[in-house]
Amino acid sequence: MDGAENPDKQPKKRRRPTPQELADGLVTLLDVEELDVDLYRGPQNPGGKGRVFGGQVIAQALMSAVASVEPERVAHSLHAYFMRPGDEDFPIIYRVERDYDGGSFSNRRVIAMQRGKPILNMTASFQRKEEGLEHQAEMPDVPAPETLQTEAEHIRKFEDKLDPRLFKFLTRDRPIEIRPVEPWSHIDPEARKPARNVWFRVSGDIGEDPLMHRAVLAFASDMALLSTCMQPHGVSWLTRKMQSASLDHAVWFHDDVRMDDWLLYATDSPWSGAARGFNRGQLFTREGKLVASTAQEGLIRLRD
Repeated sequence: MDGAENPDKQPKKRRRPTPQELADGLVTLLDVEELDVDLYRGPQNPGGKGRVFGGQVIAQALMSAVASVEPERVAHSLHAYFMRPGDEDFPIIYRVERDYDGGSFSNRRVIAMQRGKPILNMTASFQRKEEGLEHQAEMPDVPAPETLQTEAEHIRKFEDKLDPRLFKFLTRDRPIEIRPVEPWSHIDPEARKPARNVWFRVSGDIGEDPLMHRAVLAFASDMALLSTCMQPHGVSWLTRKMQSASLDHAVWFHDDVRMDDWLLYATDSPWSGAARGFNRGQLFTREGKLVASTAQEGLIRLRD
């Protein structure tokens, strides 16, 4: 059998990454490289194909802005507009404009560029920490994350309805673990009220840097939000003829956050129309502390 393949020899299975390897990969992905003063390059997602995930662009833009601000000032809000889809085949360049530095607040503008064209504009505001009047919304009463199945486990129930490549993509190992409180299938969506709750966290340790934790929150906040406005209509991004995309995204950071512990993402959608849907989100710790709020408008267009 010289030179012939052994028919009994099985191909080696690719080793699945550990949760910590996934977490380390996320930190590497969001750690932008300084090219010049106020000019940065975001790492490409290894193995990424097609469109760049919007949360990645927002998080890398935030990390670029952070690098131009005094360390004692922390990000308290960001507002981003998506203009073009990012392409996984090319790096993203971030240019930071130092628009304002006052006694308490700083304001930065970030332009994300790819192949000479802007794909995102973002404004971020930073503040020196100070005390103030306090109140917050009440956290929804939901089951603990340990009692729930992961999003991937729910998707596996629909394996026979999916193209194998799409099934592999939807159930791939990811650094953000998601556990829906009220499972809703993108594959076979049913009409229901425009509100949902999901728990999520980073699968491993991402260190102690509070700026990285805020960047990872910005990254994850683009998950499970746009689909909220689709729920009343019984459609999803997988629905035939559906065209969906994030148009803008806003995050308000109310306090420091640990992304390696569970957060509840409670979302709702008060309106949709004109091929757009509006979504809101609140992020709570397990103890019920509101640490961030989000808002997003997205394209939800049913084509002919």
